[in-house]
Amino acid sequence: MPRPTELRTMSEPRDQSAPKPPADDLGLAPGDAHYRAYVGPPEDYDLVAAMTFNLMTSLGLRQHHRLLDIGCGSLRAGRLFIPYLNAGGYTGLEPNRWLVEDGIAQEVGADLVALKRPRFVFGDSAAALDPEDRFDFAVAQSIFSHAGLDLVSGWLRGMAPHLQPSGALAATFLVGEDCADPGWVYPGCVTYRVETMAAETERAGLRFQLLDWRHPRQTWALFAAPGHDTRWLEGRGPGWNAALDAGVWKPAS
Repeated sequence: MPRPTELRTMSEPRDQSAPKPPADDLGLAPGDAHYRAYVGPPEDYDLVAAMTFNLMTSLGLRQHHRLLDIGCGSLRAGRLFIPYLNAGGYTGLEPNRWLVEDGIAQEVGADLVALKRPRFVFGDSAAALDPEDRFDFAVAQSIFSHAGLDLVSGWLRGMAPHLQPSGALAATFLVGEDCADPGWVYPGCVTYRVETMAAETERAGLRFQLLDWRHPRQTWALFAAPGHDTRWLEGRGPGWNAALDAGVWKPAS
């Protein structure tokens, strides 16, 4: 099977002369072939982006860190992460090239791509990454909620060696009875017991912790490398005040 193509910069996105109207203005449903609708409820495109960006910065994401956006899609959250991070700090992993191209054309723009040099890897698993890739943080919003346990396990085991010793993955899933179906079920959804997710995390050599961070439909959890400090999250959710108190954020004096 050929290795997925890798694109370190995209200087020639699709024609930007005719911007597409937002999907929530077109009456589209999740999964429809529009760059905003394909990735989820189009009316929540802005909400999910803000929720994800605020969570990662509340967990300690800083401009100098390297971030992997798993299933980056049409850069719903990437449009906030790319300008925030230093040049070369953002990597998006996505199997659908057209989504990334439309996201750049409609939401990010070629000038910002040239300035910030985001990297895009086109594939559907951590195997598409360079073996030397290491990330301080990774995020997978609404990926495990559409994936059979075989894929969830594969992602956790595949991501473990790509996290820095103090790194962590934040991901969402739907709580319920364990899904028995394998493979990718999008736009359908699957559920898992918290105990099942915790057990799969332990098998991957990571530490599992639920996060007190509201999501419109799902549950956020942290899948942390052994050296990632999660003690400051015990008994409270992530947030600016908590991170300052714990020294996660260390502003210059």
